[in-house]
Amino acid sequence: MLDTIHDLSEVEPLDEALAENEPTVPLPTPAVEQGAISDEALMQAIARGNAAALSTLYDRYASILKALTIRVVHDEAEADDLLQEVFMQVWQQAKNYSSDKGKPLGWIVTLTRRRAIDRLRKRQAYCRAKDRFEVTTDRQPEAWVHNRIEDDIHLEDMRTFLKAKIDVLPPFQRQAIEMAFFKGMSQREIALATETPLGTIKTRLELGLRKLSESIRGIRHKI
Repeated sequence: MLDTIHDLSEVEPLDEALAENEPTVPLPTPAVEQGAISDEALMQAIARGNAAALSTLYDRYASILKALTIRVVHDEAEADDLLQEVFMQVWQQAKNYSSDKGKPLGWIVTLTRRRAIDRLRKRQAYCRAKDRFEVTTDRQPEAWVHNRIEDDIHLEDMRTFLKAKIDVLPPFQRQAIEMAFFKGMSQREIALATETPLGTIKTRLELGLRKLSESIRGIRHKI
């Protein structure tokens, strides 16, 4: 994780405050060897882009932060992912840390808790949406499929019926209707394509549509 820290993209900014009712988890105070670099000094080094300082901070607190995360999300693999995200955020936002606001560990714990709770909320929201979708599809799948099949059959029957009625029109009228309604050509385009006067094309379309309308009068309400 720390080998690729220089390639990190921007991460989300810090929230202004913790979400309401966040669970607080008592954390053990890690033992720091006498003479070891302080957390504050490590944060200053990280802010200057020192990856070794980040690695030291990671080794010092990774285990207790993972324990905190597992208590929230109850999934070790997800906790590992969150831990990676937290230290990415520390790398990107170390310059925002100030010792006036408390100890570095407290700041990092706050980042960890926020990310863990946010991940938990997203997971719960996903599960609720998935459950609603499954309930909806379980209730009406057969009716939905049945209606779609009926609609498709009806449309296909209508296409076949109309095609049969168009086929019995006089050839020039049939040609004008097919070019206008199936090919989307304008009357002027039909006239140019067939080398026929525009007025003649208008007459052919008018007569053809009138005959077509008469032939389907009995079932017009079904179309």
